[in-house]
Amino acid sequence: MKDELLLDTPVVRDFFAHVRETIAAAGSPEEACRAIRPRFAELLADPAWLPDRYLTPNPESGMGGGIGQWLLGRARDGSLSLFSLVVPPGASTPVHDHLAWGLVGLYRGRQDEEIFAHDEGALRLVERRPLAAGDFYELLPPRDDIHRVTTTSPESSVSIHLLTNDTGCVWRHTYDQRSGAAEPFRSGYGNAACHPAESGEPTV
Repeated sequence: MKDELLLDTPVVRDFFAHVRETIAAAGSPEEACRAIRPRFAELLADPAWLPDRYLTPNPESGMGGGIGQWLLGRARDGSLSLFSLVVPPGASTPVHDHLAWGLVGLYRGRQDEEIFAHDEGALRLVERRPLAAGDFYELLPPRDDIHRVTTTSPESSVSIHLLTNDTGCVWRHTYDQRSGAAEPFRSGYGNAACHPAESGEPTV
């Protein structure tokens, strides 16, 4: 089954192939993330591979606030996606989860990230950290899977996500910070439709 590459360039093709091979050979998500880290860092450090259309906000965003979620490539079986997330200056994402493991890094701008955990039915802020271009981290749920990011730079922040689901198309959750109540949501992509098989009913 071929991958679906919306940004079909040598850089993306080679990176996607490397990720596929690494995941297939790894014994665990932790091992796979460690092996992918060097190539992911190279991607974040390369100023030339990502065209302008993947660096822009989206007024019709499924995440609100003009946040652009732009698909770069995905596995047709829904097991992997690579996308950029563009958060305008001063805007914040909802508190949300991802339901997948992988790597997330900042390509442009600056962000503040707030990480939450469930605590007796509510959400508790467990960490706040600033992120600058080139910073990235491993996402290994359930650890650190619920977060919110806010752009703190005068220009939009652009982060690159490599996650082991079709993140824009799966039903995941936003959270009320005070009550911890979860609501199903699907963020979608600004440049790609979800496959019919991914249109199932949301769950909480």
